[in-house]
Amino acid sequence: MARNIELLLLETVESLGIIGDVVKVKSGYARNYLRPNGIAEPPSPRKIEELKEQRGQAQTELAAVRSHREKVTEELTGASITMDRSCNDQGALYGSVTQREISDALIAAGYGVDVRAIRLSHPIRHIGEYHVPIQFDKDLRSDITVTIKADRVLEGFNEAGEPIETEDEPDFDESHLLPDPDERPRRKRRRG
Repeated sequence: MARNIELLLLETVESLGIIGDVVKVKSGYARNYLRPNGIAEPPSPRKIEELKEQRGQAQTELAAVRSHREKVTEELTGASITMDRSCNDQGALYGSVTQREISDALIAAGYGVDVRAIRLSHPIRHIGEYHVPIQFDKDLRSDITVTIKADRVLEGFNEAGEPIETEDEPDFDESHLLPDPDERPRRKRRRG
């Protein structure tokens, strides 16, 4: 069973801690990643004291990032983007819309949203309207509307990419296509 060990972070590691934090991590994570890359070391009172100034700077930077993310989250509330994509006649896209493409569209619209903040539960593979959550931190979340439109007019879809409901068409009568059993050519029986 893996045991946890305490390490002092020499750099800020997202979702783990900031510089100067003493954190508990699995021994494998420490042995294979944190220690060989110079990101953490065993804590000592001398080293903790040395990192106090850098820790203060990191906290200030973190507060500024948090403030920016709160502002962007407020701006994103009710926001929507529209993207044109190539698709077949049924509205299925020739490729899926990814987090990267949504991030690029949001950046082009003036929102600074990183790819990691976009939470797609599954790739978008069909034209239509989708609600996509944007989450920076556990408590900073906003939903946007992403509308995927066809790059051409599709038969059976309106301009918004929604299927047009049509009245039931009469059933096609196929009886005249089937050959009459009396008119079928007869095969000769082989004897032998």
